[in-house]
Amino acid sequence: MKRITAILLTIIFLGLTIQVHAQIPDAFREPVIKKVETSDKANFQKQFSDIIWTGMGMQGATTIDHLPTSELRARFQALYGNPTQTLEHLVNKPDFRAAECVQFEYWFVVNDSIPVMILDIDGPFTTGLVYGVASRYIDLMPGIKRTMSNKMMGVREMGEYTDYFYSPERNEWYEVSYREGQFNNRKIDRPARFPRFNF
Repeated sequence: MKRITAILLTIIFLGLTIQVHAQIPDAFREPVIKKVETSDKANFQKQFSDIIWTGMGMQGATTIDHLPTSELRARFQALYGNPTQTLEHLVNKPDFRAAECVQFEYWFVVNDSIPVMILDIDGPFTTGLVYGVASRYIDLMPGIKRTMSNKMMGVREMGEYTDYFYSPERNEWYEVSYREGQFNNRKIDRPARFPRFNF
């Protein structure tokens, strides 16, 4: 009888444990963050074509908001590889505008359903990044941002990269890079493969 009682109690305990685990809100689980590859941009845009984008929900300061953008780019490179798109992917669009002169963009899908865009809009001259998120998921954004910040700050060896950036305000081109442990922002002539801009 005692053995049966013990077995029943064990089953009840396991059942309660499973039930409690199933009821844990998504907000308390670490988000699964997947980068969108350049080749998957069209699928991403189609899947989230009805999204209303906003910057709300990402205002809470984290460590990465105070780091130079060039360093953040190197940390992203180590974690996720090349950006989803850079200036080079954008300049030949027929409707290209000055506001699209970004250095890099990383697109993500969080938990298989939440789109997030992270971009740099002023090249290597600022700290932090700009975020675009789906308005319907604003409440989840602080947790997603904290997770991303923790992952970024956990990087021990930053990734090397070379980007190009055009500043409409300065009317200047820059080569922005991290190589052999050194950050470099070098003013250059317009690379031949980039068109002249008439904004």
